[in-house]
Amino acid sequence: QVHLVESGGGLVQAGDSLRLSCVASGRAYHVGWFRQAPDKEREFVAGITSTGSQPFYADSVKGRFTISRDTAKNTIILQMDSLKPEDTAIYSCAASEVTWKHNRTLYAYWGQGIQVTVSS
Repeated sequence: QVHLVESGGGLVQAGDSLRLSCVASGRAYHVGWFRQAPDKEREFVAGITSTGSQPFYADSVKGRFTISRDTAKNTIILQMDSLKPEDTAIYSCAASEVTWKHNRTLYAYWGQGIQVTVSS
């Protein structure tokens, strides 16, 4: 069992930065960040392995977002720079034993989600 808690969301202006954190209890799993905007399906944003290697990004955030992991604290960080209004969504972290990439059906554990709003 893994318990995930996100923090760091909020309201910012276009071009600003935000730093999301996901604290995971229990043993280390691969972790992905997902987001869901109103009236849209949940989509993959970024993922990282249980050891903090091989970061993987959706094309829409590549070059603007950076995922990292503090293995000692089992905390996964999503640094979001150059934010755009289309980044507005509820962001959730999720844990998986088998992937850190797109397939959300392979993630067994999910955090409660946190709102990120980017104004233009």
